[in-house]
Amino acid sequence: MATFITEECINCGACEPECPNSAISQGDDIYVINPDLCTECVGFHGEEACAAVCPVDCCVPDPNRTETEEQNYAKLATIHPDKTFPSLGELTAELSRFRK
Repeated sequence: MATFITEECINCGACEPECPNSAISQGDDIYVINPDLCTECVGFHGEEACAAVCPVDCCVPDPNRTETEEQNYAKLATIHPDKTFPSLGELTAELSRFRK
């Protein structure tokens, strides 16, 4: 699932610099996540970085956008064509929440 930010967002901005995909930006009233850029931090962290730093726990999985680890991993090549990541089979719990 892509992560999204609920209306409980207090506009603190803690999440934006934590996103390795630059998927988070300031919206009209709250921060928003571009689901096409959100990989749930697969390939970078064992949990969503935005959720880890959010003081009000408003970065949550989007039940309307279910995505598998494979789908999230596939986005990495498009988002970061200049980077090399371990193969999907080599991801550890430190690089994917799906491995826990």
